[in-house]
Amino acid sequence: MGSERRQLWSGTSPSGNPFALPRGPFGPVAGLLMARGNRRQNAEVLAYCGVAPEDEVLEVGHGPGVLLGLLAERARAVTGVDPSPQMVRMALRRNFAAVRAGRVRVRVGSAEHTGAPDASADLVVSVNTVAMWPRLDAAVDELHRVLRPGGRLVLSWHLSPARFALAPDERAEVREALARRFGAADTGDLRHGAVFFARR
Repeated sequence: MGSERRQLWSGTSPSGNPFALPRGPFGPVAGLLMARGNRRQNAEVLAYCGVAPEDEVLEVGHGPGVLLGLLAERARAVTGVDPSPQMVRMALRRNFAAVRAGRVRVRVGSAEHTGAPDASADLVVSVNTVAMWPRLDAAVDELHRVLRPGGRLVLSWHLSPARFALAPDERAEVREALARRFGAADTGDLRHGAVFFARR
């Protein structure tokens, strides 16, 4: 996925990437690989977010549901959306107790179409999905819509391997898209992922 070979946010989903929309026989395998491979990045994003006990959280592209469970231990309630029905089922199984207790809800959805009400989230978080969104501006508009005034948006994307990392111009494009909609945006590096932050 080197920057010279890819064209991000072109309006079409990255159909050649099995992790963008896990499905078919490889879907559960992709989910297990993501659960294992993203564990450290999920933990550092969780720490970065500073989740408060009263927060209503929306996770976009929750995959197998590892971060959903971590968020549910800290927030009042967590909703997850993912475009893959297989990942929704995997997240339901992984977080069965929290779902049963009403602390976690999951459904099919995407960054452009979360299905969340206006101004319903204190925090929106997404790990390793932003470069797979079909349309960057449309997704940013949607995530701005669902955040309450003062709400935070936190996006993270791979720093390694290098072929997965965002090129400088791609990273600038994400920051600029956030700044256009939110008025300002920050970006930086954590240990395992690049992070983008905006506040409504």
